Amino acid sequence: MSMLMRVTGAWTALLTDWLDQAQLPAPGIRARLAMWLPEDRVPVTTWAALLDEAVALQPGEPAPGLAIGAGVQPRHVGVLGYLVLASDTLAEAMAAYQRYERLFYGVDLAEVAMVQGEVELRWPRPPHVSVVADEVAIAALVSFLRRQIADAPPPSRVSFLHAAAPARRAACEAFFGCPVDFGDTHTRVRFPASYLAIPMPHRDPGLRTLLDQQARSLLAALPQPNPFDRAVQQVLVRLLPDGEVSVDKVAQALHQSTRTLQRRLGDSGITWQALLDRTREHLARQYLADPALSLAEIALLLGYSEQSAFTRAFRRWTGQTPQACRRGAR
Repeated sequence: MSMLMRVTGAWTALLTDWLDQAQLPAPGIRARLAMWLPEDRVPVTTWAALLDEAVALQPGEPAPGLAIGAGVQPRHVGVLGYLVLASDTLAEAMAAYQRYERLFYGVDLAEVAMVQGEVELRWPRPPHVSVVADEVAIAALVSFLRRQIADAPPPSRVSFLHAAAPARRAACEAFFGCPVDFGDTHTRVRFPASYLAIPMPHRDPGLRTLLDQQARSLLAALPQPNPFDRAVQQVLVRLLPDGEVSVDKVAQALHQSTRTLQRRLGDSGITWQALLDRTREHLARQYLADPALSLAEIALLLGYSEQSAFTRAFRRWTGQTPQACRRGAR
C-alpha cells in the first residue's frame, strides 16, 4: 500500500523559523514542532493543522503562507534541495525535483507539461489539501529559485486550488510578480520555456552525481507507489470515519463493480480484510504520531465505534497497545 501524503521533519522547520522571525512565542506549537527530527515523516494533516494554528496568531495577514514559504533554505528540503543547487540548469533542477519528489511528499504528484510555448509544473488536488500549506509550498518553490539565480525572472502565471478574497489575490500577485488564478483544478507554476536554459550559479557536476546517487538510494528504500493501491487508500481514508466501510462501497466510489475490485485485489495477492487491516494499521501509526489526536478520536477516524475495539485491533496488528506505540515514538 502506498504511503499517505506527508512532509519531512526538515520541512516543518520552516514554521519554526517563521515564528522566530515574527517573534511569536507560541510555546505549544514550538513544542510539537520540536518532536520531529529532519528525517521524520510528518502527516500532511498534522502539518496543515500546525500552520493554521500558527497563522491565526497574525490574523491581519491576507496570505500568511507566503511569508512562511519565503524563508526556505536548502536544509528545509534535504538532499533534494542540495541536488537542485548542484544542477546545471533550471531545466535539470526541475527534472530532479520531479524525479525525487517522493522523498519529500511520500508520493509522486508533480506533472510537467508544455502549454502554449511555456513549461508548466502542476500538482493535482491531493487529499487533505490546505490553503496555507499550498501557499507555503509554492512560495517556497519560487523563493528557492529566486535565492539561487541572480535577477531571477518571475513566473508567468501561478494558480491555486482555493478561492480567494481580493486582498489575498493582491498579496499573491505582488509576491509572485505575475497574474495569479484561484479556484483552479490544479496548483500550477508556469515559466516561459526559455527560462529552462538559465544556468544554476552553484552547479557542480561531481557533487550532483554523488547527490543523485544518494537520492536514488533513498528513493529505492521507500515503498513503491501503485496507482490502484493509492486510489483504494484515498477512498478508505474518506469512508472510514463514517464507520460503515465495505467492499461494495469502495467499489462504488471507484466506479467499478465489486467483482472487478475483488479480482484486482486477488491479482495483487491480498484479500479485502487484509487490505482494510493494513490500511487501518498504517493510518493508525500516522495518527498516533500526532499528539493533538486523542485515542478516542483516532478510533473514530479509523471507523471504530469504541476505543476498546481499536485497541484490540491494534494489538492484533502490532503486538502492542496504541498507548505503547505512541510512547515509543516519542
